[in-house]
Amino acid sequence: MTALHTNPLFTRLADAERILVAGAGGGFDIYSGLPVALSLMHQGKEVHLANLSFSSLAGLPVDEWAAPDLAAVTPRSAPRQAYFPERTLARWLEIHGYPATVYAFPQIGVQPLRAAYRALIDLHRIDAVVLVDGGTDILMRGDEAGLGTPEEDLTSVAALAALDDVPERLVVSVGFGVDAYHGVSHALVLENIAALERDGAYLGAFSIPRATREGALFLDAVAHAQDHTPDRPSIVNGSIAAAVRGSFGDVRFTTRTSGSELFVNPLMSLCFAFDLPGLAARCLYLDRIEDTHLMRQVHSRIAEFREDLVTRPARRIPH
Repeated sequence: MTALHTNPLFTRLADAERILVAGAGGGFDIYSGLPVALSLMHQGKEVHLANLSFSSLAGLPVDEWAAPDLAAVTPRSAPRQAYFPERTLARWLEIHGYPATVYAFPQIGVQPLRAAYRALIDLHRIDAVVLVDGGTDILMRGDEAGLGTPEEDLTSVAALAALDDVPERLVVSVGFGVDAYHGVSHALVLENIAALERDGAYLGAFSIPRATREGALFLDAVAHAQDHTPDRPSIVNGSIAAAVRGSFGDVRFTTRTSGSELFVNPLMSLCFAFDLPGLAARCLYLDRIEDTHLMRQVHSRIAEFREDLVTRPARRIPH
């Protein structure tokens, strides 16, 4: 039990010396973990970054692969590839004087992803992992009317759930509300968080204030990524950054959101923290994706699970 004036997430990480912060869902998810990662770095921790990648990794040279399905991306990786969030982040890290390697996993199933995580954990003798989701679909247990895009998120959860020799495995979800576009009912998200609280797996929430060093650096990193990926900027991190800046409502920062109405608000800048094994235990289909090797297998197993399922209907937050 911690005191009210302390943060349970960072209390759980207090004794960790080598921490891996990893993006769960691909794309720019690792950016959502930057405030936590930077805070840990500023506390003197050795922090490594990784991301389940949507980038084209197959063309990377042999010497940029640390292990099977584990690419070590640097500022000079694939210089002609336009969309490469991990390389863009590596370049930003180098500009600001931080260690500039971002590890990348291809889109694979649970078994090879677990092996890649194991290789990375052994390589750096990692003693804590923080898995970060930009959004809330990582909190969906499977019986909700809409799951968002859970395949990558829950593959990452399943991969880490069995690595029980790692002393601390945690999940952070940031960007409350951004998954509404993908059919997620955030009233059900709150219901799930309440259930995780009852199970002892919810570690509370904290905001990313722009007045903090980490908040300001996060805003700078997102702006840098938008400048260097103008055709495919991150809607999730753009929304979170807008919330950190104090913007509200239908905020426009990319043409990718034309035709839809955004609801940027202060809740998007909250980091909700959880115990990973506790969150994994509540997923109703995790056992069904356990033996997968390909991401398309994960997709089909989730679809099969939901074929005859009576789902919880979407609800509105009554305020």
